[in-house]
Amino acid sequence: MTNTHPTPDGQVADAVTDNWVDTWAPAATRPYLRLSRADRPIGTWLLLLPCLWGLTLAMLLTQSASWHDAWIAAGCAAGAFLMRGAGCTWNDITDRDFDGQVERTRSRPIPSGQVTVKGSVIWMCLQALIAFGVLLTFHVNAILLGILALVPVAVYPFAKRFTWWPQVFLGLAFNWGALLAWTAHTGSLGAPAVVLYLAGIAWTLFYDTIYAHQDTEDDALIGIKSTARLFGTNTAPWLRRFLMVTVGLMGIAVIFAALPNASVLAMVLALGGPWAMGWHMVWQLRGLDIDNPDKCLQLFRANRDTGMIPLVFFGIALLV
Repeated sequence: MTNTHPTPDGQVADAVTDNWVDTWAPAATRPYLRLSRADRPIGTWLLLLPCLWGLTLAMLLTQSASWHDAWIAAGCAAGAFLMRGAGCTWNDITDRDFDGQVERTRSRPIPSGQVTVKGSVIWMCLQALIAFGVLLTFHVNAILLGILALVPVAVYPFAKRFTWWPQVFLGLAFNWGALLAWTAHTGSLGAPAVVLYLAGIAWTLFYDTIYAHQDTEDDALIGIKSTARLFGTNTAPWLRRFLMVTVGLMGIAVIFAALPNASVLAMVLALGGPWAMGWHMVWQLRGLDIDNPDKCLQLFRANRDTGMIPLVFFGIALLV
């Protein structure tokens, strides 16, 4: 395929309608904010929510909360925005030749000529450095985990070139916050956080397989691998498996976190989180049409609400 011109005013094809970047941001900053996916905020939510799961379950374990926990949550929010931006910038740098051949991605800033590769590298480093400054305010063990998180972030863009399961690598990167936030609160990594992390990876396999179905035809032409291409018409049964693993592992994480100190009522309320989350995933499955890219994008974006559901239940459990 040959590259085409970007959408009017440089707007990216799959950007949220009337997003703040294309509506309010100064014109000179828009290409860089688009590079960070600031016009498509769902990714920031998907990175932040596992952090908040980890923090709230850690609070359930210790039965304690402080103003520092509020800072951990705020720091995770800032870090999610910045590191999602840095990671997406890295992804677009490594995928710039592929992106120009895919209908949905050819309007991105690098293949459409809005930003140079050099400018993108500088922007990526700037975001990562600010995020590192935020990380330095956390417990030293959380800082070490944050540095280690760079490994899956660096590897992910290349995964689609050597494995049919690149969504696993995305899950490794996007759910790292569950480990980090837990450790920021408790000072050490615990088994509930690890199980929660694995639940998040299964959730990522669920939503990113749906997302990847937008590009299966173009991906097949240029040789990019994905679980969407691997599963094909068998996608729904696989998604059901990921759903069950997500709910099951999150339930185990809740039990591990609640057993030492929380009340039975608090545990039951917290267990309502993965249960309700599972029903929201069932709703997605019922509406899935892998041959309808618009529907796939809609369902993918709905996972912000999917991830918010257990957080609400965990928060209520902390109050009893």
